[in-house]
Amino acid sequence: MLVTEKGQVTIPKHIRVAAGVAPGSEVAFSLEGSRIVITPVATGVKDDRRAQLRAAAAKVRRSLRPEFRQLSADEIMAFLRGDESRRAPGRRGKR
Repeated sequence: MLVTEKGQVTIPKHIRVAAGVAPGSEVAFSLEGSRIVITPVATGVKDDRRAQLRAAAAKVRRSLRPEFRQLSADEIMAFLRGDESRRAPGRRGKR
């Protein structure tokens, strides 16, 4: 396995899976003699940032007036910008 100039290596998938190391996992490095040992710091993966973002977006959407709740982000931005070519709140049509 090749170490990059930045000191990075790719942990083979079968080893990551066996060790329970997934994207977002924290690991610790230690030196045991001439061996470098990588140990998962915590069990499981940190909260998925996408899930956190979706939860925050849902919270914001619930705070909107009813006529805005069904609009897409692009439609809301078009309304805020005053873009007449996009659908306005209360006007039903194709999305």
